[in-house]
Amino acid sequence: MDPIKVAVPKGRLFTPVLKMLAQAGFIDLEPDLDPERRLMLSTPDGSWQFLLVKPADVPVYVEYGAVDLGVAGKDVLLEAGRELCELVDLGIGKCRLIMAVPDDSPITKATDLLPGSRIATKFPRISRSFFASHGIQVEILKLNGSIELAPKAGLATAIVDITETGSTLAQNNLRVVEEIRTVSARLVSNKISYKVRYPLIQEMVKRLSAVQGEKASV
Repeated sequence: MDPIKVAVPKGRLFTPVLKMLAQAGFIDLEPDLDPERRLMLSTPDGSWQFLLVKPADVPVYVEYGAVDLGVAGKDVLLEAGRELCELVDLGIGKCRLIMAVPDDSPITKATDLLPGSRIATKFPRISRSFFASHGIQVEILKLNGSIELAPKAGLATAIVDITETGSTLAQNNLRVVEEIRTVSARLVSNKISYKVRYPLIQEMVKRLSAVQGEKASV
């Protein structure tokens, strides 16, 4: 039987996801593992394979069936808008998706924005949905990094981004005026795989849920 393939995200979720998989008995942690050099991990019996991919690519791998399962932040899933089965909230990688403005801005909430205000973000899909739900007409500017610089450079009035502690915002003289939603890592499945390989997929769900329960009780 072909192995169950799982897309594991590089970046900020990489280490906590690997630790969770190790605690669930799927892999052994390798302290010198470099996700930029190593592309795949396997269980000793070859029944599970873990592909190390960029976070934004996880939903694509899952939807098109290149893998059966994947782990991605809820922010990545919302932005991708792919047809997937969301199985469980893993409770790791928790952060907030927020709107922030410069400290000296008079804006205190989203509805204070003037029509046509520019918003810098890595999440144009989520941002458009958020502002549309409030009836606010804005111009969304998609940036790929250093979102906090946009207001300083006069490129944008506000930003939409994720934050864990708020320290990076504070260092760049930005303050939160809206919390759009909290996000965390989710286990997702390809729709066909979920039906065809249900018993094995449920095994992973149960084992990861058990680890999550242990963490919550500490």
